Amino acid sequence: MLLNLGFMHNEFEELINYRKQQSFDTIKEVQFQIENGYLTFAVNRIYYGMFYLLLALSLKHGFKTSKHQQLIGWFNKEFIKTGIIDNKYGRIIHQAFEDRCDGDYGIFVEFSKDEVSHKFKDMKDFVQSIQELV
Repeated sequence: MLLNLGFMHNEFEELINYRKQQSFDTIKEVQFQIENGYLTFAVNRIYYGMFYLLLALSLKHGFKTSKHQQLIGWFNKEFIKTGIIDNKYGRIIHQAFEDRCDGDYGIFVEFSKDEVSHKFKDMKDFVQSIQELV
């Protein structure tokens, strides 16, 4: 859905900056969680750190949705398929979404520290690259 914002430009910029800050703060949360062995929760937050930045990106481009898969689909259509950004970022966010769903809703799902550390590295790469678009 294309966005028709009924509030002032400053408030719009504040919302974008708020979402960006949520993403950056989540990086710190994930680091703490990995260091302290909260690996499944870290996987959840890895996804959400990227999700918050995609929300900022979508707001900047006038797109709004409450559906996670719709947001990821929009990102793929507008930025991956058009070649604006490397397709590895589409794979990273898709895998993070799947991992988050598995960790939140799966039964007896466990992630190793090495696996989560690798996902965290991907998250930081994703955030760094996408913030340049925001």
